Amino acid sequence: MEKVDCFKCRQFYVTWDQRSPRGCRAYGFKSKQLPAAVVLQASGHPCYQFSPKLKKQ
Repeated sequence: MEKVDCFKCRQFYVTWDQRSPRGCRAYGFKSKQLPAAVVLQASGHPCYQFSPKLKKQ
């Protein structure tokens, strides 16, 4: 099982909320932890919504 890197995902974003600085657009939540870790804790499965960011040229 590969570890999901939220920083390389299109759905990941940084919020202005100091209590929940990281968010996931695909699942629609913000948290203090990386979203992939929250999904793994809650479901026991890795994040299935991962989609790699497009590389800038």
